Amino acid sequence: MENQHISLNPIGIIHTPFDKQQKPPRQGRFEPDNEGWVEIFSEYEEGLNGLKDFTHAYFIFHFHLSESYDLIQKTPRHHAEKGVFAIRSPRRPNPIGLTIVRIQRIEGNKIYFSAPDMLDGSPLLDIKPYVSEIDCYQDANNGWLNTIK
Repeated sequence: MENQHISLNPIGIIHTPFDKQQKPPRQGRFEPDNEGWVEIFSEYEEGLNGLKDFTHAYFIFHFHLSESYDLIQKTPRHHAEKGVFAIRSPRRPNPIGLTIVRIQRIEGNKIYFSAPDMLDGSPLLDIKPYVSEIDCYQDANNGWLNTIK
């Protein structure tokens, strides 16, 4: 299969307290008191119907300030060289982020949430509800992280 051009349009803009100087946490769940909000563009607001019934959601977003990538990178905590597809680096061939946030409330086209780990101004590409009985695999293995003490 040859390279295909894929075009994605943001559905909103994420606002957090983090910029290039104030870096976000590696994983938002480890700093759950941080808060953010996302403004959903008006043409997508109707798609929020029913989301307020969930406590958590996946945010799929664009790492809009990522400029390059390496297929092999050093992990930040363990300094081990790993392939980009075996780590969670924002420096990726397709700079797409995925995180789980806790929904605080939804008011009109704004979603207020906690546990952000993305930069202010990140374009939001999609939202999917987190469903614990579907999304949580009890037998999941943590790969190479299991070898780190």
